[in-house]
Amino acid sequence: MGPAARAAVTGQVPEEFPPGAFARVDESDDSAFYFPPRLVTHIDDQAIAALSEFYGKTLNPGETVLDLMSSWVSHLPPESDLAEVIGHGMNEEELESNPRLSRWFIQDLNHEIALPLDAASCDAVLCCVSVQYLQRPVEIFAEVRRILRRGSPFIVSYSNRCFPTKAVAIWRSLDTRGHASLVHRYLDCAGFSEIDVHVLANGMNGDPLIAVAGRA
Repeated sequence: MGPAARAAVTGQVPEEFPPGAFARVDESDDSAFYFPPRLVTHIDDQAIAALSEFYGKTLNPGETVLDLMSSWVSHLPPESDLAEVIGHGMNEEELESNPRLSRWFIQDLNHEIALPLDAASCDAVLCCVSVQYLQRPVEIFAEVRRILRRGSPFIVSYSNRCFPTKAVAIWRSLDTRGHASLVHRYLDCAGFSEIDVHVLANGMNGDPLIAVAGRA
């Protein structure tokens, strides 16, 4: 049994990423896949509320935040008084429809890693239910660390939903616990510290939601 197959059975991340770990069923142009706007939420109201509460406890007034792989909603608590929320995504209509964004940009992270932001320019970076689509996650996470101020958090949240043809193979092979270990590995390899896993919604009465957070 190979490492990818063992991961599927045990829910554990292999010691080394196996060949094909970041392959996808659908390797067609992501720009075409994300061209139709999807003005829907990908987690239920209970999970959204739990994530908003977690953001509220982690973020501080006056901070500059990057919402990485964003959409038409950022799940930030309504009372948060942030200085700026920068949005990144793949669909112009979705980003234009997001009332929390101060400004935004479109970029395919699977083709272009360098973010158009200065070093140490952000106080927090958020990535909600999208990490499973990254084909070069450690490099992207390292770029996130570059733009974060020292000690600032990177919060990566996920549930049990995805577009399966666009999720990478290693994500599809793992269970929820394995996903936490995988995101932890990404953060560790990219140089983050103080990495913690937070169960925000256990999935007993709705969608599960896990947040893995590390500090630059």
